[in-house]
Amino acid sequence: MDPTLICKKTRRLRGRLADICKKEPALLKEISKGVSLGTKECQYQFRNRRWNCTTVRRSLRKILMRDTRETGFLNAITAAGVTFAVTRACTMGDLMECSCDKTTKGRSRLNPFARDHNSPSNTASSAAVDGDWVWGGCGDNVNFGYRKSKDFMDAPYRRRSDIKTLVKLHNNDAGRLAVKNFMRTDCKCHGLSGSCAMRTCWRKMPPFRDVGNRLKERFDGAAKVIPSNDGHSFIPEGDTIKPPDRGDLVYSEDSPDFCKPNRKTGSLGTQGRQCNATSPGVEGCELLCCGRGYDTRQVREKINCRCRFKWCCEVTCDTCSFKTAINTCR
Repeated sequence: MDPTLICKKTRRLRGRLADICKKEPALLKEISKGVSLGTKECQYQFRNRRWNCTTVRRSLRKILMRDTRETGFLNAITAAGVTFAVTRACTMGDLMECSCDKTTKGRSRLNPFARDHNSPSNTASSAAVDGDWVWGGCGDNVNFGYRKSKDFMDAPYRRRSDIKTLVKLHNNDAGRLAVKNFMRTDCKCHGLSGSCAMRTCWRKMPPFRDVGNRLKERFDGAAKVIPSNDGHSFIPEGDTIKPPDRGDLVYSEDSPDFCKPNRKTGSLGTQGRQCNATSPGVEGCELLCCGRGYDTRQVREKINCRCRFKWCCEVTCDTCSFKTAINTCR
């Protein structure tokens, strides 16, 4: 999803999306960063699978035109990336229309048994968990990031109610919630000799890798859905499947196997991909190569070895050469 291409269509659009494209260039820049962040995370999460979230434009366009699990993850991680990037820009003061979040205020007694993602964590010392703490500092303004991600990514589809649009909007929101619903509380200690008698705490986004991991888990458990009779919602395809909640990923179309190149589905195939000959998992040669077999070649690599410390203050190493096997799918 290229924000600049979307903005080229704003001549036919009105409302918030057009405002962002025409009046908020700084915000559009952060949205582009968010799209890139989401794409890179997608490539990391699927690096060992048949579909590896390729950025080849023709392939990516075909994937986005479908409604598979992969499409759902790609939409969700992109929406999450935009939310994350815009929120971070607010905190850093890079956007004129927002700032960090100073709305959470007050004083509280820390629950020493709280350990979930909302509980304060001590960034200055791990020694003390008891004591008073106050809201302070400058928290991440995730509500602004959530809203702008929704304005930009959902606006072109809000007036539609077909199953593909409903699934897309649902997965977009699931991506944003993977950031918003898992905010953390970070704290800084105050007190004599690091006693942490008082702590100042603020709200902070989770690392984006955690967001990607969480959405990958939702991808593995994604539910297939069909249109409901009201024409404005969807239901699980099977009667025994639990209805998905807002944070779950959904899809309405089965995925191709991605074994061979296919222009219709956007599959590039797996020929030439590196695989692990000893692994039974998705990165293993048997699964990744779709049973076609693999070729092995020996490559000589050089690394530092037998490193020694010389007083003072130098480390010297020898250079060692060794062979490694590279396996590629036929």
